[in-house]
Amino acid sequence: RFYIVLEMGVTGQGGPGGVGSAHGRFRGSHEKGQGVDGSGSSGARSRGTTQKGDNKEPKYDDSKPKRNEGLKVLREVCLPYLSAGLGMVGAGIVLDKVQYWEVFQDIPQLFILVPALIGLKGNLEMTLASRLSTQANLGGLDTVGQTLQLGAFNLALTQLQGIVVGFLAACIALVMSLISADNKLSLSEMLVPCTSSIITASIASFSLGLVMVMVIAVSRRVGVDPDNIATPVAAALGDLVTLGLLAAVASVLHKVHPTLHIPILILYAFIAIYCQRISGLNKETKEILKNGWTPVLSAMFISSLGGAILNQAIEEFPNIAMFQPVINGVAGNLVGIHASRISTQLHKDSKAGVLPAEVAAASLFNPKTTFQGQGKLLARNAVAAKVLLFLVIPGHIVFNTAIGLTKGFGVFSVIFFLLYIFAAVLQVGLLLHIASVLVYKLWKRGIDPDNAAIPYLTALGDLFGGALLAIVFFVLDKYNLN
Repeated sequence: RFYIVLEMGVTGQGGPGGVGSAHGRFRGSHEKGQGVDGSGSSGARSRGTTQKGDNKEPKYDDSKPKRNEGLKVLREVCLPYLSAGLGMVGAGIVLDKVQYWEVFQDIPQLFILVPALIGLKGNLEMTLASRLSTQANLGGLDTVGQTLQLGAFNLALTQLQGIVVGFLAACIALVMSLISADNKLSLSEMLVPCTSSIITASIASFSLGLVMVMVIAVSRRVGVDPDNIATPVAAALGDLVTLGLLAAVASVLHKVHPTLHIPILILYAFIAIYCQRISGLNKETKEILKNGWTPVLSAMFISSLGGAILNQAIEEFPNIAMFQPVINGVAGNLVGIHASRISTQLHKDSKAGVLPAEVAAASLFNPKTTFQGQGKLLARNAVAAKVLLFLVIPGHIVFNTAIGLTKGFGVFSVIFFLLYIFAAVLQVGLLLHIASVLVYKLWKRGIDPDNAAIPYLTALGDLFGGALLAIVFFVLDKYNLN
């Protein structure tokens, strides 16, 4: 603009050297990348970039981004993380109480369902949160119309997945029970877990999915990264809502005649068919409908193994019920944040099937890459991983204090707490490293990590947490340390 005005002042506006001529020369020089003097150096210097012919990139100084990134993660994660943990404490207290209810005493197969149904928040809600967070960060939820449309299709998809997973989880629980039990199961013992599981999964998936859509849409509008808060919110509500629903629904169905279960199952079959048709109308949900079942069903089976461990351990160590939802939920919460952040970054910076150069050149299986990665992308993810791992100890101190205040501090000793903290740190450290490897490997194979990574990670968290917690109780009992 300065160049045009200057030319106008020299030649006037009428002749061939007027505004039109000056503007034409300005456009020509700009399109060639040149500045006012025709050399290109003025424009380059005014934008603070390298001069023409200088292909050297400035050395990346990651000290300030590291500090900023760590503080940002800590600031945005802390409150949702603590809220989620207290929700898990509530779930543990609920499980500790309902284990003595008549329905759980008569039908112990329900204990096998607990990790699988709680795992739905990882299989469905946290996956939905990760998927919608990526869309929000890419501008896909900026309008109310976009939010309503994408939310409706995704809620139909999670409803279908919840019904199918609930049914299959009950079937696995019954098969495991038949293999380990000497006596045959009655019709009521088969129908109550099946119907309870489907109803619980359906209501939990819809209600929590609706909350996820609202949280992500609002966080985007107030300038908060949805990746840092959506998965903790899902974890905060998921455990408590799911356990409360399972206990309440199973108790009611245990008292009714078995024939009343049949119309309920038929109704949910029609709901599943309808949701399948709705979710097939959207390109993204249709793709998940075709190719997204493997991680969900595999995760359900892994979580059921954790349920088998819980079913065996709770008979000998009843107090394990208070801590199992907490240790598993915290791990799934933190690793879900990590996986969601990496996935969003990959969607922003690279194409599916192609890893960024610094990631492709790194040794992903080396834990040092996860926690001390070098380069812009790996350094950011390493800072986030260390912050998330740091949150394990203070978080569990708060959560165990809450358990002590509600149940009495006599339920655990100092030795138990130290072993418990060691198990929790080991569990989360393993999962964070597995998350880094898994997300990048899935991306390299052209698989969207938003749909595949979190189900595997939360299921492994349930398995690791259940096994490590059982080992802690076994060690304390064997050596009379508690």
